[in-house]
Amino acid sequence: MDIKKLDNMQDLVSLCKRRGFIFQSSEIYGGLGSCWDYGPLGVELKNNIKDSWWKAMTYREEVEGVDASILMHPQVWKASGHVDGFSDPLVDCKECKSRFRADKIDLDAPCPSCKAEDSFTEPRDFNLMFETTMGPVKDSGSTVYLRPETAQGIFTNFLNVQSTMRKKLPFGIAQIGKAFRNEITPGNFIFRTREFEQMEMQYFIKPGTQDEAMKKWKEIRWQWHLDQGLDEDKLRWHDHGSELAHYADAAFDIEYHFPIGWDEMEGIHSRTDFDLGRHAEHSGKNLNYVDQADGNKKYIPYVLETSVGCDRHLLAILCNAYRVENPETKEERVVMGFKPKMAPIKVAIMPLMKKPELETHARSILEDLQKNYKCEYDVAGSIGKRYRRQDEIGTPYCITVDYDTLEDNAVTVRDRDSMAQERVKISEIRQYILNKFGF
Repeated sequence: MDIKKLDNMQDLVSLCKRRGFIFQSSEIYGGLGSCWDYGPLGVELKNNIKDSWWKAMTYREEVEGVDASILMHPQVWKASGHVDGFSDPLVDCKECKSRFRADKIDLDAPCPSCKAEDSFTEPRDFNLMFETTMGPVKDSGSTVYLRPETAQGIFTNFLNVQSTMRKKLPFGIAQIGKAFRNEITPGNFIFRTREFEQMEMQYFIKPGTQDEAMKKWKEIRWQWHLDQGLDEDKLRWHDHGSELAHYADAAFDIEYHFPIGWDEMEGIHSRTDFDLGRHAEHSGKNLNYVDQADGNKKYIPYVLETSVGCDRHLLAILCNAYRVENPETKEERVVMGFKPKMAPIKVAIMPLMKKPELETHARSILEDLQKNYKCEYDVAGSIGKRYRRQDEIGTPYCITVDYDTLEDNAVTVRDRDSMAQERVKISEIRQYILNKFGF
């Protein structure tokens, strides 16, 4: 069988719009730049990813979860360095007014948009945080920010979680949440957007144990991406080496080979004691940990961070799943080969024809299976076209109720990947699907 994998982003963007995964935000008004809405299938896929991450990270003894507020005291961002230092160098083209990150283009070359020579303004810092105001009066005292990352909500809750949950080092705090960055040059579909979702865990450790923690979490996080169904040859490590953020002493990224090339999907960084130390300094609160196992020694814990972009991981899942079998032939078939636990729709139930005697059985199967699985009832069009549609949205199994069902109380179950069909008794369908999925 000839198989073509995804080699350009536009094919995926088209499928996502056509099949209800992802839509342009505010599309009826012409859209809003680099903002996207997750449709019925997209939100199911995203929830599956978040559920998988949450269970992998918090269903363990040493990690607790939180859900911190998006709006935080403005001093949080002063302490973290975002107010003074969270900026990119920005230049404008004087001719076409296009904007670019100065560190991403050659300032001596023509404008990439209009090809004008010597048209760039001098670089200036552009803060990436979105500002808003809290309260009825717009003045400097009411300025707050949409958080540019979720990590600070974890750091400010360190003492709350540590004391209420009686945690001893090492322990982690995990969170899934929205973050916002006024990016100068967003793009590449959902890879770089101004509103995005992060899945982060901050692991608090004794100073000097960061190498051991890094080794542990690198192994755990690598395996999680494989468990999601990503091909290992599409993944690689990027070691930041000596090019580190000022607060870090080691940093590694898990990169995926997207159609746009290799790029970061998750970061695993050793942040030392910078974050808790800064918040202790700016808040005046004592954030020391009392180590009873080390003679009641007091110190600011070090932090090992794992941070994965939910939207980027979702994009990787989509790219990895996309395939065209027998392209440009009569047998051409577009398939989204999701692992079953990731598939937005787990089972499609199809009466062969829209006849009451067939639909009665189909509806009964639907009502039974959807107690545990996201199912779809599909009755429109020929059975062949319905199979192709379910292939294109990644449904692992289709159940067809036909006229033989009226005689043998059995249905035809079709496998998405092999297209093999098997006759199964209606009374055995639930156990059959359970055995196939394992959940």
